[in-house]
Amino acid sequence: MPSPHLKPPTPALLDTLTRVVGEAHTVRAGDAAQTKYLREWRDRYVGTSPMVLRPKTTSEVAHILKLCNEARVGVVPQSGNTGLVGGQIPHEDGSEIVLSLDRMTAIRNVDADGFALTAEAGVTLSAVQQAAETAGLMFPLSMASEGSACLGGNLATNAGGIAVLAHGNARSLALGLEAVLADGRVLSGLSSLKKDNTGYDLRDLFIGSEGTLGVITAATVRLVPQPRDVAAALIVLPSMDALVPLFRLAQQHAGPNLTAFEFISARAMEFLLKHGTAPSSIPESSAPCSVLMQVSTAEADRAEPLIEALLSEAISAALAIDVRLAISATQRSAFWRMREQMSEVQKFEGGSIKHDVSLPVARIPEFLAEAATVVERVCPGARPVPFGHLGDGNVHYNVSQPPGMDKAQFLDLWEPLSAEIHTLVTDLGGSISAEHGIGRMKREELRRLKDPVALDLMRAIKTAFDPNGILNPGKVL
Repeated sequence: MPSPHLKPPTPALLDTLTRVVGEAHTVRAGDAAQTKYLREWRDRYVGTSPMVLRPKTTSEVAHILKLCNEARVGVVPQSGNTGLVGGQIPHEDGSEIVLSLDRMTAIRNVDADGFALTAEAGVTLSAVQQAAETAGLMFPLSMASEGSACLGGNLATNAGGIAVLAHGNARSLALGLEAVLADGRVLSGLSSLKKDNTGYDLRDLFIGSEGTLGVITAATVRLVPQPRDVAAALIVLPSMDALVPLFRLAQQHAGPNLTAFEFISARAMEFLLKHGTAPSSIPESSAPCSVLMQVSTAEADRAEPLIEALLSEAISAALAIDVRLAISATQRSAFWRMREQMSEVQKFEGGSIKHDVSLPVARIPEFLAEAATVVERVCPGARPVPFGHLGDGNVHYNVSQPPGMDKAQFLDLWEPLSAEIHTLVTDLGGSISAEHGIGRMKREELRRLKDPVALDLMRAIKTAFDPNGILNPGKVL
């Protein structure tokens, strides 16, 4: 819950805030237009707010925060509202202002020679990708929600996606930031410099802070050359134990050209074939898992021979029992559309308890085996549906309800099941959040499992940046 030191906004403050952005860009309580800002897509968190403010400029954001800080009113920053841990949703008591950046949609600059682009926080990830492509380059951050997820939220949560293996997560792709502090001051750091060793790296404090230290209003991001050749394959494995050896073989063959290595469990594939749209070339198999692998090269006509040699050796080494090579860009896109449906198709199977965790790659098979035992103990008959970015150690360990079980009864097990899964992850040297953040969902788990010294330092940083605690109160810490 928000801090007891915070106050609900007065009618006079609401009127003043309205004048900052204009009546047309203010959504008051009771207006049906508020709904999309108060509810996250899984309906796990539904909040209320006296007002949603939609500023157009950084100066308007600064003015809003200055007024709210002086009045001790909580502010919840939001851009695309695609977060999965409740970090972008206000609390249910209706005391917090929602600050939506969905009108801050300018691409401010594209520097093709410097391989950099500057965009505002409300620009969708797909729009950033399109602007880079127009300049003959690529912005490699990519995920299923890229049509609605926005740059500001991607940076605030240090988003990952399918290309982390080759290009890193959002933090790795950020060169500079513009951010508004709790008191309304603006940190203007939109540099595109690759090297700037002048003191503390303030940029990285804001990235992944989930709006608790400041509001990111714009960013300069790193672009990369477009690959000249791309090849993808779907590989059926004989066992989960083949996952890590196959990944090692792929790295040995492709090196930095290995741009994606996604694993899909048998049940995830079952749900996809049952409820989703899959290419006709997908083999129906009872094998325990499959891998979607992609290789990208700077040389033309190089990726397909490379991946073919890799697959040939994998079959010879008994690491693959079936392979499907995408022989066209259309087939490759169909493979990736299949992967993007993995979360969506689970809705047809009832309630789903979701975990976004990371582990040392070598311990993922061990985790999958032990986690299945945990699930059966906590909820007999529940069905693990693991999949994820094996190349960077990120497992989406989702669990679907037992057939016939009441959905609400199953979802009541979210906290006890997650506590056991998170304890196992921690014992195996992993992290309870790989790319979705902490938000509200994992705040207590962070307190339980995070190193106490690290928590003390985090609290000290929060106090220094936001002494009145108005920024996204009750989230992360």
